[in-house]
Amino acid sequence: MVPLGYYPGCSDHGSGRELGMSVHALARLAGAELREIEDWNCCGATAAHNLSHDLAVALPYRVLALAEAQGLTEILTPCAACFSRLKGTVVRLARSAELVAKMREITGLEYRGPLKILNVVEFINRLLAGGLKDKLTSPLAGLKVAPYYGCLLSRGSDGVIEGDDAENPASMTPAIKAAGGEAVAWNFATECCGGGFSMSFTDAVVDLSEQILADARGFGADIIVTGCPMCHSNLDMRQLTINSRGHGPYDVPVLYLSELVGLAAGLDPKALGLDRHFIDAMRVAARREAKADAPAQV
Repeated sequence: MVPLGYYPGCSDHGSGRELGMSVHALARLAGAELREIEDWNCCGATAAHNLSHDLAVALPYRVLALAEAQGLTEILTPCAACFSRLKGTVVRLARSAELVAKMREITGLEYRGPLKILNVVEFINRLLAGGLKDKLTSPLAGLKVAPYYGCLLSRGSDGVIEGDDAENPASMTPAIKAAGGEAVAWNFATECCGGGFSMSFTDAVVDLSEQILADARGFGADIIVTGCPMCHSNLDMRQLTINSRGHGPYDVPVLYLSELVGLAAGLDPKALGLDRHFIDAMRVAARREAKADAPAQV
């Protein structure tokens, strides 16, 4: 099997470690080789584009050039923000020879491209189609799942998001169904959680996150799944703040899509990172023992 380039991004070593843990666990189970890009750097998300256009392009350009020099043709970027920066740069470079020349001058590296950039949803769907679906022997029967795409997995300049509807995305649905869950149709699947304003404009993030949580709960969702570390952090961690302010109370587990599929494959919840969440996600594993006619409560 041809190795797939792996760009961990900063969150893989910090607030989003469970995303990387669960992605690697699924890759091992499916027999897919992930090869981390040597000497990778931060992609610039989320602040670089507010400071300098050249910096915002040069940072992901360097990653792309390194990957290409290391013989990689496809790159998995589990973090939605990293995916947006790398895939967006691939699209922009393909449209402008002048921009390529400028980045070559700034970085001293050559990139010919285009490289294929995969987000975590595309990666999981590829694994499922390649045989992983047959290994999901512990389905989460009866679990109602609200797929949360947020901004970066549903929208982007032309060519960044492919094969999905920006206003009504459905790319997570196959994985949710394969895991034994039911994808809930709800109103806030693509609404913004506040993203990188979690520390600078906390009140706004708390308000936006509560609206998302309320809508998911209102449509009967047991859990929310996402593919973005920032979205996960806001929706998971901010429930405690929301509750402390007298709202809610909310107690909605927020999982990465890779964690959900890993549970359905019978993998150890701690190996998937479920014990690292603010809102108890370990209890979701109990659904593996539930029967469709008598689902356990989450």
